[in-house]
Formats: sequence, C-alpha cells, structure tokens
Amino acid sequence: MRRLPLFPLPVVLFPGATMPLHIFEPRYRQMMAHCLERDRRFGLVFHDPDRAGSFCADGQIGCTAEILKFQPIPDGRSLVLVRGGERFRVEDGIESEALYYEGLVEDYADQASDRSELLSQRRDVAALFGQVVDQLADAPPDLPPIDTAREASFQIAQWVRVDAWWQHELLSLRSEAVRLERIHVLLSSVLEQVDE
Repeated sequence: MRRLPLFPLPVVLFPGATMPLHIFEPRYRQMMAHCLERDRRFGLVFHDPDRAGSFCADGQIGCTAEILKFQPIPDGRSLVLVRGGERFRVEDGIESEALYYEGLVEDYADQASDRSELLSQRRDVAALFGQVVDQLADAPPDLPPIDTAREASFQIAQWVRVDAWWQHELLSLRSEAVRLERIHVLLSSVLEQVDE
C-alpha cells in the first residue's frame, strides 16, 4: 500500500488518457504544489456530488494522474494537463495536516486472460469504433489510431461520451475482455441509432 493525494471529480480518468484540469480551490492548489515538489502524481477518483457516499470509501477505484504540463496563472489558479497511469483501489482515507484528501491505496491490475483471444477482440472493437467515428458528424478530428497491442478498452473509452457512472464501472472491471464486451454493446447500439 502507498499514500496518495486524492482529487475527487465528477469525471473518470482512464489509463493512458490525457485530461486538462483547471485548479482553483486552495486545497487543490496546495496539492499541486506538493505533487510538483515530489513525483508529479496524484489519484483522480470519481465522485458524483449528486449522490450520497464518500469517494474515499474503502474499495473505491481510481486512476493515478501524472502532471505533464503545469501553467500557473497570476491569481493563483493553474491550468494542468495530466495523463492517466495505473488504476488503484482506495483502502482507507488518511487524516493529515494537508488541506486536500489523501488515501492509502493499492494497485488494481487486471486478472490474467487469454492474450490470443484478446488481440482478436481488440481488433473487432477497434474496427467497430472506427465505423462509429466515421458516422458521427461531431467526432473529434484528431482521434489517434487504436493500438490493439495494449488495452484498447481504455483507449476507446476515453473518447466515448457517455454517463460517468458507466465509465467508472468500466474502469472498475478487472478484465479487458469484459470491458471490450461492454464497449462493443454500446458502440453497436450507437451505430444502430445512427443508421436509423
């Protein structure tokens, strides 16, 4: 287990994905300063402010965020670009002198699976994703190609604009095959709606 600063947000960060952040609250200004002095990493955990329950509850799944760019603004705010790293599970919250939240976290890796079947499944879902993107008029023009040699589910999920709870559930799954199945169902549904 390790200690990690935690940043609760109503969004999900996936491994490998980049995300811009606007830092303005004093506690997260302090957290950024501490992270920049150390290893430039913190944990982003999904928190829906409209639902009860703690984002720091035992078993909550999050993703480490590495600070790639930090742009201070004269009034103390900052613009930050982060990239998702490995997933973690919050084991416990930590009381500390810091203004921001901290937790004891443990790595949360996938369970072993058949690599040969995964490669085929990744290719199928990546091709379906390409079909959906081709059909959508408002698709981002700069989508990078999907690298089927690694976790395609996270690469695709970062571009799929759906409910954050669905994304968080996907992040929490410990099987690339199951994540790909869920994405396949979603993309097939989108493609059917576009074709109607």
